[in-house]
Amino acid sequence: MCLAVPGRVLDIEERDGTRMANVDFGGVVKEVCLEYLPDLQVGEYAIVHVGFALQRLDEESAKQTLELFATLGLLQEEFGDPWEMAAEVGETLPSAGEEARR
Repeated sequence: MCLAVPGRVLDIEERDGTRMANVDFGGVVKEVCLEYLPDLQVGEYAIVHVGFALQRLDEESAKQTLELFATLGLLQEEFGDPWEMAAEVGETLPSAGEEARR
């Protein structure tokens, strides 16, 4: 599943002409492109989908949504460790060395 998840901007930098930010999604920090929201500032919240900040969001709504997603286990599903999740369902994933040989 691929969710649009609210996150809080921790810092912003320009990289190769593109505004990028580190965004906190309830304890998971990911790199996000801010090109669709060029005036988004540190400390603000945005809805993020596939690595792009798409819409500004107020803090209360963001926190409520993150809490609901966490309760439903959706944050773990979206951001969790794929090897850990595979182990829970009994799948075997290739090691990094095996993956490189493919």
